[in-house]
Amino acid sequence: MTRGAPVGTRGLAALVVAVGVTCALHVGKLPVAIPVLRESLGLSLLQAGFLLSLVQLAGMTLGLMVGLMADRLGPRRVMLAGLLLLAAGSALGALAPNVSVLLATRVVEGMGFLCAVLPAPGLLRQRVQHAATLSRALGWWGAYMPLGTALALLLGVPLLSVAGWRWAWVLLAGLSLLAAAGLAKWVAPDVPASAVASSPASALGARLRRTLQAGGPWLVALAFFLYSGQWLAVVGFLPTIYHQAGYTGTTVALLSALAAGINMAGNIGAGWWLARGARPGAVLALAYIAMGVGSWVAFSAVGHPVVQYLAALVFSGVGGLIPGTLFGLAVKLAPDNDTVSTTVGWMQQFSALGQFIGPPVVAWVATLTGGWQWTWTVTGASSLLGLMLAGRLQVAWRARP
Repeated sequence: MTRGAPVGTRGLAALVVAVGVTCALHVGKLPVAIPVLRESLGLSLLQAGFLLSLVQLAGMTLGLMVGLMADRLGPRRVMLAGLLLLAAGSALGALAPNVSVLLATRVVEGMGFLCAVLPAPGLLRQRVQHAATLSRALGWWGAYMPLGTALALLLGVPLLSVAGWRWAWVLLAGLSLLAAAGLAKWVAPDVPASAVASSPASALGARLRRTLQAGGPWLVALAFFLYSGQWLAVVGFLPTIYHQAGYTGTTVALLSALAAGINMAGNIGAGWWLARGARPGAVLALAYIAMGVGSWVAFSAVGHPVVQYLAALVFSGVGGLIPGTLFGLAVKLAPDNDTVSTTVGWMQQFSALGQFIGPPVVAWVATLTGGWQWTWTVTGASSLLGLMLAGRLQVAWRARP
């Protein structure tokens, strides 16, 4: 295949976001497929939990190393490898004869997902030179996960009913290959690896030390940790709350998809707002306050499902300002241009850790108190700590040239 001319900066941003959405579909395909997998392969609830968490396990343990690799080898090169791994894992999963094999292929998918999405902010930082355009592009990038998840929730059930889960896995594998072809054709190659390796500062140990000895990467990582854990806890338990309220499966799916999808409005809004000179600390503070108040109402207004749902929409929509802002801050608070992907990788590890810890803690509090009415204390504490970090991040951003 002859490689086409590189796209312009807006086209590049659109292409990278589209690649992210295709990757997010692999994460979102599983929740809607669990009932079918239980019938087809005899999947237990415990095994379903492992299937759901394996993608986060990769991010939680390998995010920093994948970021180092992307900074060393080039973000485009690592993204292409990740898309191929993602396609291979999904295709092999379609052939899985039992749950054990499916779990193994999910590990491959998790590694591919991490390699495909983690270097994207670094790629945008390298290729988009105009500051306002970069802010908007990073805001759109922050929306790739809620957009992909919402699409999977909306389209997954009819697709599974028509084609079955194995062909759905094959279809998504083909989609990843198309994304890899588009990235290879329309995005110019990275700097040759030999040129990167010739710089003494590119040694992995030195790059790692520069990242972890700087304050900025820690601040954005902790801020993402405090966001991701409470977001997944609230949105993840919405179906349970509405099933308990007596709503049907279709209604619950639509309500859950909207609650997840509205998060991208905040992501995109953050990029738009920052491009017009808004202070990132103020944007983060507004979002953490909205999440704290929204989660309090969503969990404590028991018996008022409409009020609870409107609060969840505010929680998710305004809370979406946080990832859109943090992706923009990560590329600016990285110690230097050679550590952007490493900084994003560190942030990714803490994001995955939050998603791994948040829902069980909320469920534990609900079990102890016999209901959801006190679980807002967990999310409220996260929002309060996030509010404190917002001030620290504003100071760090102002100190950068």
